[in-house]
Amino acid sequence: MKNYIKILFVLLMFPAISFAQEDSTEDSTNVKVKEQLERRAFEGASLIENPTNVLFSKNTLEVQMQHRFGLLNETNTLAGIYGDGANIRIALSYAVHERLTIGYGTTKNNRLQDFFWKAGLLRQTRSNSMPFSVTYYGNFTIDARPESTFNLEQDRYSFFNQLIIAKRFSPNVSMQIAPSISHFNAVEPGMKNDMVAIAFGGRIKISPNTAILADYSQPLTQFDQLNPNPGISFGAEFATSAHTFQIFLTNYAGIVPQQNYMKNQNDFFNGDFLIGFNITRNYNF
Repeated sequence: MKNYIKILFVLLMFPAISFAQEDSTEDSTNVKVKEQLERRAFEGASLIENPTNVLFSKNTLEVQMQHRFGLLNETNTLAGIYGDGANIRIALSYAVHERLTIGYGTTKNNRLQDFFWKAGLLRQTRSNSMPFSVTYYGNFTIDARPESTFNLEQDRYSFFNQLIIAKRFSPNVSMQIAPSISHFNAVEPGMKNDMVAIAFGGRIKISPNTAILADYSQPLTQFDQLNPNPGISFGAEFATSAHTFQIFLTNYAGIVPQQNYMKNQNDFFNGDFLIGFNITRNYNF
């Protein structure tokens, strides 16, 4: 737990260092010139199962709907559409600053209520003086099932912290790598309270409004029991100026990141995968 607190402290202190490094540079006459920022590496705030580095302009409201059907290998469920394991999350986020977004989401399974935030630390520039973007994402989640489900009130709480390092290599190719720490106040016997993990993802545009997506999440912490399986997802994205629609295959059903990283028992290569989709709509005020 001490190491978890140290890492969290570094994440929170990082913006003070980064803000001073990217905003301006000097030309040959020693005149400060404001850097031009590279365009966004991704269209939406999510890359299938993981958040992206995308932050919208100030006063933008984003509406998110994420749905996961039941497992495809279940019988008599019409490809999981009628499956008992189906899950849905609806969320709203608001850009209070071009570098800071806050939001709230609610998820069907376990009645999870998550409060989340995303902060831009470093931003990729067109001159490549800053070759990538670094963004911090975090959440605080409450399990709102009945009181009888828990021994203590604090057993309801879980946390997630992630650094998203993203790069737009060209107008058609973007990638990101994202180390993270998940924490649950209460876990099953044989598990640990903290999970260190890393995610890799990418996007390749095949037309102005269509892209192929891939997302891989690898847990690193080993438990004595109930070790989670990696998350494997791939699909397609269709985007306009204000909408993104992603449809994909994934073995993650939890939607909230720490649920997936800590508790996923679906083995993609054993046929434990499902159809999912993410829909977002932006409103500018």
